[in-house]
Amino acid sequence: MTATQPQPTQANAQRQYEVHRADLPLSCPLPSMALWNSHPRVYLPIEADGGQADCPYCGAHFVLVD
Repeated sequence: MTATQPQPTQANAQRQYEVHRADLPLSCPLPSMALWNSHPRVYLPIEADGGQADCPYCGAHFVLVD
């Protein structure tokens, strides 16, 4: 029996994402997202920006919740 790989989520499917400190460093698209249909990965300084950051490529808004 072979283990199945988790399917990546669709990149940029939402306009706002909640992230946790365990998810840092923050990048868009998130590591769990498929990259083939998205923009280049960019790292966002969410801690330096008061716990919120916007992706300059797709406009996704990230909020640090813990």
